[in-house]
Amino acid sequence: MAENRDFMNRRLHSLLGVIPIGIFLIQHLTVNFFATRGAEAFNAAAHFMESLPYRIFLEIFIIFLPILFHAVYGLYIVFQGKSNTTRFGFFRNWMFLAQRITGVYLLVFIAWHVWQTRVQAAFGADVNYDMMAEILSSPFMLVFYIIGVLSATFHFSNGLWSFLVSWGITVTPRSQRLATYATAVVFVALSVIGMSALLAFINPDLANM
Repeated sequence: MAENRDFMNRRLHSLLGVIPIGIFLIQHLTVNFFATRGAEAFNAAAHFMESLPYRIFLEIFIIFLPILFHAVYGLYIVFQGKSNTTRFGFFRNWMFLAQRITGVYLLVFIAWHVWQTRVQAAFGADVNYDMMAEILSSPFMLVFYIIGVLSATFHFSNGLWSFLVSWGITVTPRSQRLATYATAVVFVALSVIGMSALLAFINPDLANM
């Protein structure tokens, strides 16, 4: 029974990492990417998301609760899992280790990002272009966000590969190798989008070059 429960929890953890958390990540990066078109475009996109009907319901049940389960069970996997990097150094073992490291970092990053934006909005602050520009004007916060965005895009992309394996979609070595290439493209594409947005907040002229 315990093994079956652990198996189902791992599959649910993997599924939630793609749906809905992965979809939310893509949506969030897309909204941020509007910053490359200027403050007015970003503010309009952010306002549209804030004005969605049932927003609180969506945030709680589609974003926060799935992230909470994924994070808590992810920590369980971190402390229970064993990596063979020092013994074998296989590519997938290193990816597994990187997945664990980025997962722990993202716990801190997401918590702080929510505090700086969503919680402050609850206190009456405007979550807009100027807020993000002010946050990223600090060199420390800029580096913190760069690592956070890259950790998020890697964690999702590598987790997508694991999802395909866990759910029996990529079974053969060839299909898993092709999935590695495909998820690498996803990582690069999402990272470019995320980095472009950060760049736009600190230097709009450079971002539009």
